Amino acid sequence: MASVTIYDVAARAAVSIKTVSRVMNNEPNVRPQMRERVLEAAGALGYAPNLSARSLAGSRSFVIAVFVDASLTLDHWRSERGSDYLQRIQLGATVETRAAGYHLLVELVDHDGPRVRQEVGALLAALKPDGVILTPPSCDNEVVLELLDKAGTPYVRLGPEKPEGRGPRVHMDDVAAAREMTDHLIGLGHRRIGFITGDQRYGASQARLEGYVAAMQARGLEIDQAWIRPGDFTFESAHTAAAALLALDERPTAIFASSDEMALGALAAAAEAELSCPGDLSVAGFDDSPVSRLSRPQLTTIRQPLVEMSTLATKMLINGVARNAEAGTRPRDELIPFTLIHRASTASPKG
Repeated sequence: MASVTIYDVAARAAVSIKTVSRVMNNEPNVRPQMRERVLEAAGALGYAPNLSARSLAGSRSFVIAVFVDASLTLDHWRSERGSDYLQRIQLGATVETRAAGYHLLVELVDHDGPRVRQEVGALLAALKPDGVILTPPSCDNEVVLELLDKAGTPYVRLGPEKPEGRGPRVHMDDVAAAREMTDHLIGLGHRRIGFITGDQRYGASQARLEGYVAAMQARGLEIDQAWIRPGDFTFESAHTAAAALLALDERPTAIFASSDEMALGALAAAAEAELSCPGDLSVAGFDDSPVSRLSRPQLTTIRQPLVEMSTLATKMLINGVARNAEAGTRPRDELIPFTLIHRASTASPKG
């Protein structure tokens, strides 16, 4: 059977080829009844538009790219946080691109490498994407932003450290989220609360530390610097940090880790110290990754709305909202709400 063409769809729907093209390209100014008729004809014939042909026919590539940090080790991306982080961003973006007839490409960018300018320039030249979603730290990388601006490629920054500056951003308030979690632990009666930081290359790590400190200070609680330990979003780093916290003469009664995977490391350290959770030690995480519901006890955590963030960023790119320069107005700023989820890993301290 010969391949179904746009001519076949037009004939079955009894419309012009131009109308079929406008429907397939998701262009405006097509009556709903006409759009439905064309889509029904395309579905009945099993027609799928050819991406290359569409690209050649106009100025668009029908490609949305996501820039992901390549400097993370492969082992990290195989970890729960790394894989879940990328999967949730891809999920939101893929649903939107597919609905609009676009393709999604995930590209690794080595921000710490000496050839970042050449690599990003080559990517833009080869792909000619209609838009780019910038995840941390791409969203704050001056070289990446400069190249995108020079190429005239629209972009949306997900969770940037620097709110001011180029392009629209979609983000959540990490400071407020960490503050709310710390307030939750204080409300349960905890006064000695340990904190494990995230990877310092990411702005969210500093923001979550700021939220923890702000909550403790607002309640008039002293912060022992020994209660703040470095981590890098991995199980191993948190296991080491939590073991050090639990070895203190006056150990914390609660530990707040900057990611769920690090909260697992804290749970493991507590078990090795023969401490029960939440009886002897409360543990809280951040992300609401699948592991937070599979651990025992299930983790109290902050739900980070990554799917919603990537969905909105993709819509903005496809709908042309990201081309803020045309309007001459301030870049669009979208704040997506977080959710504190109270599960079994936190409770009031003994006594």
